[in-house]
Formats: sequence, C-alpha cells, structure tokens
Amino acid sequence: MTKLSTSPYKGTRDYYPEDLALRNYVFSKWREVCNSFGYEEYDASVLEPLELYASKTSEEIVSQQTFSFEDRGGRKVTLRPEMTPTVSRMVAARRQELGYPLRLFSIPNCFRYERMQRGRTREFWQLNVDLFGVAGIEGELEIAQVMDRTLKVFGATPDMYEIRVNSRKSLNAMIEAAKPKQDVNSVLRVVDAIDKLSTEEFALKLSEVLKDPKSLIEALKSNQPNEELETLIQKADKLGIKLKYSPELARGFDYYTDIVFEVFDKNPENNRSMFGGGRYDGLVKTFGAEAVPTIGFGMGDAPLYNFLEVNNLIPKVKLKTDVMLIPITEDDLENVNDVANQLRSEGKNVAIDYDITRKFDKRMKSAQKLKIPQIATIENGELKFKDLL
Repeated sequence: MTKLSTSPYKGTRDYYPEDLALRNYVFSKWREVCNSFGYEEYDASVLEPLELYASKTSEEIVSQQTFSFEDRGGRKVTLRPEMTPTVSRMVAARRQELGYPLRLFSIPNCFRYERMQRGRTREFWQLNVDLFGVAGIEGELEIAQVMDRTLKVFGATPDMYEIRVNSRKSLNAMIEAAKPKQDVNSVLRVVDAIDKLSTEEFALKLSEVLKDPKSLIEALKSNQPNEELETLIQKADKLGIKLKYSPELARGFDYYTDIVFEVFDKNPENNRSMFGGGRYDGLVKTFGAEAVPTIGFGMGDAPLYNFLEVNNLIPKVKLKTDVMLIPITEDDLENVNDVANQLRSEGKNVAIDYDITRKFDKRMKSAQKLKIPQIATIENGELKFKDLL
C-alpha cells in the first residue's frame, strides 16, 4: 500500500489553529478599514466560466495560470484567478438596481498555477476593494487612502513602503510613439516586468516588441506626470499620503484604462511589489450593460505576511480557548461538565481534558502545546487556576 504524503498540494497551505488565528486577524483588519470607508462585503462562487477571463484579463493568466477543466456538462470552467471580472459581472447583472457610488469589497479565495516564489502561492486570499460610479480624480484619491490605511492599520509607518502611481494613457502614448511590432499590450507586459530584468535584458525584450525601443527608454527616463497625476499627488500629499510618480509602472492586466497604483515594500529583505490596482472604466460595459467608471485594488495575503514579518509587525495572536479544565478524581470527572458550564456562563471558553489516567504533568504539557493560557484543576471538588503562558 502506497504511503500518502502529509504535505498539502503544492502551492497551497494548511492552517493550524495558530495560523488561522493570524489569518483571521488580518481579515478582521481588512474588514475594519473597508467598513470605515463605507465599503460593503460581497462574495461569489470560486468557480467561473473560463471565458470570463479569456476576454477580460491577461493572456498569461488564461493560458498559463488558470486551474481550468471541463465539467460533466462539457463546459469549460476555472477556479477564479482574481476577483475583478467577477465583481464587474455582478454589477452588470444589476446595473440599474444598484445605487452609486457603489463601494464593494471581498476577501476571496483565488488560485493561479504559477511559478512558486517568496510571496507567491498557487492558492491565496486577496482583499479586493472596488469603487463604482466615481469618474473624477476623487475616486483615485479615495482608493489611495484605503490602500495606505490597509498598511497603517497593521502598525506600518510611511517609511516602510512606497505607493507608486502612473497613467496608462500616458504610457500607452509613449509606446505608440515607439511603434509596436504587434500591439500595445505585448509591450506593456515587458514594461510591467522592468523590476525583474537587468538594463540589458529590458532593452533586449523591448527590441523584440518595438521598432524603436530606444525612444521608449528615453521617454521613460525624461517623462513628467500629466496634469491629472500631478493634481492627484498634491491632493494625496495634503492628506499625509506620499505618492511617487513612476512612468514605467504598467500593471499587467489588459482592462486598466488610466491611472494605476502599485505598493512596494522598502525593506531590503523584501524589496518587492506587494499589491496594486487602478482604474478600469470599461469592464462592466463588456457584459452588455451601460459603462460604469470604476477603480479598485487587490492585496494578496502572502505578500502582506512577508511585509509584516520583515518589518516586525506580526502580533502574538491569541487562540480562542481560555482554560483547560483538568479533573483529577472519578468524582471530579463526574461533575466536570457542570463546572465547565459555570465557567462558560461567566464568559470563558473552556476545554476539558477527560483522561484522568494520564499523569498531571503530561496533561499540563498538552495544554501548553495547545497554547491554552490557563489550566483549572478540580480536585475533590476544589477549583484551582494556574497560568501557563
């Protein structure tokens, strides 16, 4: 008989109680921030038709990173790799019934079959925040505030991270001037990978997709923010949020239409992009509904954990059980549930160790392994408490 592995599927994670406690802490902070800005939580099925992403996201995700299969009815479906097409579909389905501005957020479980590396897993949870119905720069300013707050709520300070901003319209114009060999999106994917490439590698990749790669390289070096971006940066600064203009910032998804954001960890141990987003005004319209101006962002849990770790911001989370109740004698065992229920009525979360045949030291060590902060012994009807943590 083949021995089964105890490891989870590659790229996924098991959550023991202490791990889940940390995840719940993160989720609670995400909800706290979103609720404070007036965003309401929604959810949807993890299964979606593959065609939802084929025309509304990046080719790389669809062709290389989806967990796709054919169901018993012959339909091509996939585990969702992201949430933006889903929420756009949902808004389009009730376009006339919903009130605007519409503020929605979710914490979906997502899947991407991609190369494993630090901060990238094949199964992940992601905070998605989307603002529908605000066409002006006020939308970008609000999203910048929410992004900033989602880091500060964990104790982060502005010197730990950098919020970069760019205009896809301006970048697209620079690319058009450099004469793409195919289309703008093929060039955008190269520009999006600029932080992962050396100067020589970047120039070589550009030469494969552009007729005049040098003009784009020079434009990226000398370009200044347009009036809209300059206004956004100034308004954010007045609110205490520093935005850095980055003319090479692209974001990989095809649906972005103008201003895009990306947040970077400045710690040398984890100097990388953590999360981002941008404006995507045309996605609702692709479902046959009237267009809705939209802006949003997505923050994955794995990059956030890395950020919190290298910046010493991971708290000691407390598990839910307060007391392990340990009866000593047969009579104490007979009455242990009455004692436990009395403690529960006083607001304590109580677990019971029923095995009176085990040595007391072993029972106490078990409570310590379970990270229960306190034990309570019952011996001859007398209740005594002892702190363990």
